[in-house]
Amino acid sequence: MYYTALKMLTGDRSKYIGIVMGLTFASFIMTQQPAIFVGIMARTFSFITDLSQPDIWVMDPKVQFIDDTKPIQDTELYRVRGVEGVEWAVPLYKGLLKARLENGNFQTCNVIGLDDATLIGGPAVMIAGKLEDLRRSDSVIVDLDGAASKLAKRLPGGKVIPLKVGDTLELNDKRATVVGIARTSRTFQSQPVIYTTYSRATSFAPRERKLLSFILVKAKEGADRQELTKRITKITGLTAYTSDEFKSVTIGYYLKYTGIPINFGMSVLLGFIIGAATAGQTFYNFTLDNLRQFGVLKAMGTTNGQLLKMILLQALMVGSVGYGLGVGAASLFGYLLRDSVLAFKFPWQLLVLSGTGVTVICIFSALISIRKVMKLEPAIVFKG
Repeated sequence: MYYTALKMLTGDRSKYIGIVMGLTFASFIMTQQPAIFVGIMARTFSFITDLSQPDIWVMDPKVQFIDDTKPIQDTELYRVRGVEGVEWAVPLYKGLLKARLENGNFQTCNVIGLDDATLIGGPAVMIAGKLEDLRRSDSVIVDLDGAASKLAKRLPGGKVIPLKVGDTLELNDKRATVVGIARTSRTFQSQPVIYTTYSRATSFAPRERKLLSFILVKAKEGADRQELTKRITKITGLTAYTSDEFKSVTIGYYLKYTGIPINFGMSVLLGFIIGAATAGQTFYNFTLDNLRQFGVLKAMGTTNGQLLKMILLQALMVGSVGYGLGVGAASLFGYLLRDSVLAFKFPWQLLVLSGTGVTVICIFSALISIRKVMKLEPAIVFKG
């Protein structure tokens, strides 16, 4: 019976391909769009991920996400260092400054100021130069993507020359010399990232009473991080988050205050509806075209239960093929654009999401067809 069901399914090639293509499209959209969404969300906290050394981030209570810097007084650093359970605490400057390029153009950059003594928070992967070179006069390290694109030299003929070690630029009318090129994760704002020391970063920045963006804290071995964050908050009046908590806070802000989830949700829903309509209608037409065959099987003694299993097998068959093609196309899409600015992240949970969506579509398609077969009278084979 099952072999007969599969022969019936693949016998009409045009309808079989139509069903598979509908499910492939639905599977592709339900995988590709969420993968881009997850990639964008991962970029919102990529800076936190890159800084793996600290366990806890301390900041102004009004900070809503990683790029929402609200400076605090430098003296808060010493108060945090005095809290029981803190192994070390270092300052971090994070701000947007305009860099003046050699051709006179300006480019907004994300400037990161690292602790002068330890350089904690610096890039882990150096393409050229060394992190220790930041201790030289007027030195900065530029991220690879920024050096190759927005900070690159552009000649009159249109030729682009990437920024390299030894080149200079201006930050707030102060000279900065590139001593290294680093590989960093892309950020949500996609601005070039420039690393320097904390003291130099605060000299680049416009003069303000408060310039300390964050305090990075390492907990002592064996100390409970959750308890330590509560202790820091209680003693200093600042807000302290573990790295994972700060990531969650950042994601929560973008989910709540931006239209990103709605836009991607509508795309996924549209793909689901189109896939369900296409596959359901085509599968229903396929069943109508094969009513005589189902009638013959009924006349030969096949029960409704067996016919039900045959239809479910057919739906499972086209669902598996369509799901595989759709997920494969989405994976290929992400792989081919892996080095572009496209945000694409493909965790295993997306396979479950798209698989569930395709399963629902297949069940829907099977249900509208099963009802017609269940009411079929075997005598139909003797008509006309």
